[in-house]
This record gives sequence, structure tokens and C-alpha cells, in this order.
Amino acid sequence: MQFGIFTVGDVTPDPTTGRTPTEAERIRAMTTIAEHAEQVGLDVFATGEHHNRPFVPSSPTTMLGYLAGRTSRLLLSTSTTLITTNDPVKIAEDFAMLQHLSGGRTDLMLGRGNTGAVYPWFGQDITKSVELTVENYQLLRRLWDEDVVDWEGRFRAPLQGFTSTPRPLDGVAPFVWHGSIRTPEVAEIAAYFGDGYFANNIFWPKEHYARLIGLYRERYAHYGHGTPEQAVVGLGGQVFMRRNSQDAVREFRPYFDNAPVYGHGPSLEEFTRTTPLTVGSPEQVVEKTLTFQEFFGDYQRQLFLMDHAGLPLKTVLEQLDLLGEHVVPVLRREFEARRSPGVPSDPPTHASRVAARDAARDAALEAAPEAAAGAEPAGV
Repeated sequence: MQFGIFTVGDVTPDPTTGRTPTEAERIRAMTTIAEHAEQVGLDVFATGEHHNRPFVPSSPTTMLGYLAGRTSRLLLSTSTTLITTNDPVKIAEDFAMLQHLSGGRTDLMLGRGNTGAVYPWFGQDITKSVELTVENYQLLRRLWDEDVVDWEGRFRAPLQGFTSTPRPLDGVAPFVWHGSIRTPEVAEIAAYFGDGYFANNIFWPKEHYARLIGLYRERYAHYGHGTPEQAVVGLGGQVFMRRNSQDAVREFRPYFDNAPVYGHGPSLEEFTRTTPLTVGSPEQVVEKTLTFQEFFGDYQRQLFLMDHAGLPLKTVLEQLDLLGEHVVPVLRREFEARRSPGVPSDPPTHASRVAARDAARDAALEAAPEAAAGAEPAGV
């Protein structure tokens, strides 16, 4: 199972000091956090994409390309890449380039985004977000899968004899996750293509996400990709830890109360009771995270949000140390011990997808002579 972190890249004042980091400081902090994630044994670093304050990660592949040269094992991903307002041609080329730079340590999560103002900034209509998602993703798949594309749609200029460059590494496109917190159509798209489905279950009660994940699993099986249990699922989470749970609550409370994503709303206690947010000891984080498997079934990727709400870099790095030493090793062991037979423990990687492609090709070649030998001679 893959464990990692994702960042939303918010530039938020530290409520305990009143100091706001500069954009440069925040960007450097995000890259430091990613490098530290690899050092403590995590598998994935994912960055969001935002084009509005107080967020800074407007160019995810620029950051991930930099990190490709600073890391050797970490899988570099997004959370989210905006399929509605980005040109599919640019997505295809940017992530193929990132594949080459990272040696295949690349996948991505597509989503519609949660900031309505972004649509007109990029010349799109938010009321067409689902249609944009469907059309843009269908084009993206063709750009990766076909060397020469002729295409015409509703939302961008036609393509005639177009080849996106560079071509995907080893002829295999990056694995795609579809992120959603409320849209059944996104679960349907993920299921149709046999892609991964990421439910960033950080805001609402578990029952809401269980319905979306259940729909995705059902449709995944319907389209012939495997059993519902074998569908590729990822989940989000938020944690803040100290060795003593009371210390964690006391330290994190001012950050929670002033956070741009959920501050000034429900109390910390209410939020931890109704969502995956865990504020406490590493043991409490393990205990609550293990319940995700009970609610949603076996899954393959768990990402945590840890660097938001103005938390100082030093504090975030301490959180990663606790996560890598006291939480993830236990979760790896317990999740695998509880996993149902026949359910994959990891999502597809570049290496596994290349191997699957080659195995299918070899099987087809072996079957071809047998088919030819069994055919009747011409003219009989």
C-alpha cells in the first residue's frame, strides 16, 4: 500500500505569531517537505493546483520536475490537476515530460477544482464543468495512446495530424486518478477507463464518500476491469500529532480555528468526530485510519494533509518524522494483514504497467502462430 502526503500550498498567517510567509518561503517549504517525506520512508508526494490566493502551486509540473531531480524513490503526483480549465494537449505533454525526467515516478489526479472563479479566468463556463471533464479527458487519453490524432470537439480548436511530444515513457501513459468529493459522473468516468478513484474524504461524513466509492466499485466491475473489491481506490486524511494527545489538541487548536479551508466553522472536537481529521497521538492516528478500511473496503493509497493552516516548517517536519517512524509502519502491517485475498495492495505504477503491457503483447504473439496453424489452407 502506498502512503504519502499532499499539499494545498496555502500561504496562511501563523495564528500564534501573526507572521505570514512569503510566497518564496512557502514554495521552498513545500519542496523541503517533499524531500523529507522521502527521507522518512513515505511513497508519494502530491501537490494541488490553484490559481487564486492564498494558494501558490499554480504550476504543479514545474515543482514536480524540480523534485524529480532532488529525489530518487518518491512518486510524484498531483491533487488535483484541473481537467476542466487546462488544455488537454498541455496536460499530455507536461506529464509525459515529467515521466521522462522522473524515470516513471509520475502519476496524476484529475479533478474539476473547487474555485468557481477559475473557469472564466481560463475562458470556460462552470456550468459546463462535467461536459468539459468528459471531453477533455477523452482527448487526453487519445493524445497519450495514439501517435497521430485527428480530433474535433466543443471546447477547444480542432486538431489535425497532431502528435503530442514527448511521447509517454516506454509507450505507457501515466496512471490517472480521478478525484471527486461530490460528483457521481466522475466516479463513472474513472470506472469506464479502469482508472483510479480518489475520494478526498476530509470534509464530510464517511457515509457520503462510501456512496461514491461504492458506485465507482460497482461500475468498475460492470466495465470488466475486475471485481468491485479490486477497484483502485485512494483516500485523503488530515492529522496533527504529538506524543501526548492533550499536547496535540492544545497546539493545533489555534491553527484549526483560523484555517482557510475549515476555520470559523465547526469546533475542532466536532470536526474530528465527523471527519477523518485526527488530532492526537500516533496511536490514535493509527486507530482512526484503520477504520477507513472498514468503511470503504480495501484500498491502495492513503495521503495525509499535514502542512496547511500556517503551521511552521519545523512543526511539519516533526509531523513527518512521527508519521514515518510511528504511524506508517504500523499501518502497512495492519492493512496488509486485513486485506482480502485477490485484492491488489498497490495501485498501478509505471513499472507494473509496462510489465502488464509486455506480458499481454507476448501472450498475443504466442497465440498468433497457434491461430495460424489452426487455420484452413487458402482455397479449401
